[in-house]
Amino acid sequence: MTLSPLAPRAAAERSANNERMIHADFDQAPFTIAWEVTRACAYACVHCRADAQHQRDPRELSTDEAKALIERLAAFGNHPILIFTGGDPMLRPDLIELIAYATQRGLRCSLTPTATALPTKERLEQAREAGILRVALSLDAPRAQIHDDFRQVKGSWQRTMDILRRAHEAGLSVQVNTTVAKHNVDILHEMVPFIQEVGAVQWSVFFLVPTGRAMAEQMISAEQHEKVFNWLYDLSQNAPFDIKSTAAPMYRRVAIERKRAQNDGKPVSFQSAGFQYADGLHRPTKGVNDGNGFLFISHIGEIQPSGFLPITAGMVREQDIVDVYRNAKIFKDLRDPAKLKGVCGTCEYRDVCGGQRGRAYGITGDYLESDPACVLVSGK
Repeated sequence: MTLSPLAPRAAAERSANNERMIHADFDQAPFTIAWEVTRACAYACVHCRADAQHQRDPRELSTDEAKALIERLAAFGNHPILIFTGGDPMLRPDLIELIAYATQRGLRCSLTPTATALPTKERLEQAREAGILRVALSLDAPRAQIHDDFRQVKGSWQRTMDILRRAHEAGLSVQVNTTVAKHNVDILHEMVPFIQEVGAVQWSVFFLVPTGRAMAEQMISAEQHEKVFNWLYDLSQNAPFDIKSTAAPMYRRVAIERKRAQNDGKPVSFQSAGFQYADGLHRPTKGVNDGNGFLFISHIGEIQPSGFLPITAGMVREQDIVDVYRNAKIFKDLRDPAKLKGVCGTCEYRDVCGGQRGRAYGITGDYLESDPACVLVSGK
């Protein structure tokens, strides 16, 4: 991979953001909550975590039930980020009403629409006025055919670019999500100009987890993961947008080791190794993992550690979501590094990394096993 020349971010901006960093207690509250408000979607993406369907499920939470859920999420007390996701959240007719309600309750809201005709400028402006702080769309390749084949919708690449520009023009903060798999790993560097073109403040690089329609055969190797991590670290040093690895906590190890090498072997803290975000969302100084700072709610109210680790610990119609997050066995297991098995359990980075638990579960059937996407686990 080659690194595109990019203008450096101002040092003053990074310094100011460091002062805003949150020291979070993930035992008590998540930093990020993803709420699959519907599983309906017009797309049939090859990697879809949700195995989305074309019709809405009649078991979805009603508007009143959704508002009751929002009240409980606000009860965490830490103003978490609430991602309205799907499926395609734009297919819920009460979406704007729910966003406004969540904003009024102190939740920081973001939106991940599907690239259809629904995210018009008018609806994006309505979302912004209701309280949306960030709009994220998936752009999985720098070339239309590759992206469209992956999403299985002709024209989806161009529509995605158009919506990203439209959201930016509507005054919304824009994020680009890219799922890394065999189809695009060798052309990731070609993505950089497109991320700049749409004015994105963050590039969230997802590393495929075998769940839903995503298959283990689509995953890149542990060695390829390591190569991408090092490339991302190089890119992060002077990119005009933030870079966040998703479903790949091993990137934290690479960033720490690279920073340590730059500092002649001196000790390096997690937050000084490239995790100062200037995207305005006041991110914590420690990593968010499945069930450990992260909480997922399915379209029918299942309470899960993440969309990539679809093990249900409770139902919002039957249990208190705050109590489930704090006390359910799977959540407590995921927040205890001593419970990890294999190489992840003995690794010196288990507290800042811990491996991707959904991937471990998808490959081995055990959410506490080692993450096979790490080179320390593969032994290569």
